[in-house]
Amino acid sequence: MNTRKIQMPREVYIGPDVIYETGEICMDLHLDNKVLVLTGPNTYDIAAKHAIESLENQDIEVDVKIVEKVSYDSVEEVSEMITPGTNVLGVGGGKVIDVAKLASYDKNVFFVSMPTTASHDGIVSPLASIKNPKTSTSAKAHAPIAVIADSKIIANSPFRLLSAGCADLISNFTAIKDWQLAHRLKNESYSESAASLSIMSAKMITDNVDSIKPGLEESARLVVKTLFSSGMAISIAGSSRPASGSEHTFSHALDKILDKPCLHGEQCGVGTILMMYLYGGDWKFIKDSLKAVGAPTSAKELGISDENVIDALTMAHTIRPERYTILGDNGISEDAAYELALKTGVIK
Repeated sequence: MNTRKIQMPREVYIGPDVIYETGEICMDLHLDNKVLVLTGPNTYDIAAKHAIESLENQDIEVDVKIVEKVSYDSVEEVSEMITPGTNVLGVGGGKVIDVAKLASYDKNVFFVSMPTTASHDGIVSPLASIKNPKTSTSAKAHAPIAVIADSKIIANSPFRLLSAGCADLISNFTAIKDWQLAHRLKNESYSESAASLSIMSAKMITDNVDSIKPGLEESARLVVKTLFSSGMAISIAGSSRPASGSEHTFSHALDKILDKPCLHGEQCGVGTILMMYLYGGDWKFIKDSLKAVGAPTSAKELGISDENVIDALTMAHTIRPERYTILGDNGISEDAAYELALKTGVIK
């Protein structure tokens, strides 16, 4: 029998003020020698300084690195700072956490994920996405040994980020349809358990849209827990298939087209409306759910042109040609893309 390792965090802490327990948590995990804290310029004051104080209160040696740019150059720079006995704590949004994930993977040390926003499921998955100019690459990494998510800090982050996280989770609906299609037509390996967990994560959001409000700690806690379960589906599958399909290739196409792309989850949410229509599914339910959590549902709300949407739709099938989706091998024509976007109200 073929065996495959499934990586999952050993411990997960989600709740208000949990950041002040960082030192104790790291001591319990035996990460008590030296910790390299990676964070961003803004998230240092918001969160990292509190985590550092907690680590120092436990007499844990701390180094700090402010990550200004997220690139493979940044990963290499951080890797050079990791000496024997050093583990990594990533404090910030998904980009900082991805740098922490890859640098710690390169050096074969543990890392702890401490998200300050809940904008996508990368906070827990064993994959990292590093964007260079006009490209986006998913790289194999490892799952965090622990997740420390302070729901009070996340609730106080811009609501747009939480809304984008909800949209990213809602996109699981079409990602699973694409995965099932590839399983039927291309005999691609498929995990029923990973797919079920992914769909459950999406339904947790659509079933609770009325509970997701700005500045509400309970909302942040719900979204973080749901992002965690979606990340676990990726770990079980061993790929991003449970949470990334044609709606994600549409988003990646926009990344290539736009000088300044929108938030990842926002673009994926609009892509989900479009792809659900192609499947003959309830795209209006997707659209209503996105509206309920404050996510964009049209080109105008994204702040992009109608032409950008059409171009992304006709290009999307070329983004990951090895990953079969509803867009097929040849994609859709410009006329079909226009009709699709028009009928769903994504363009006017």
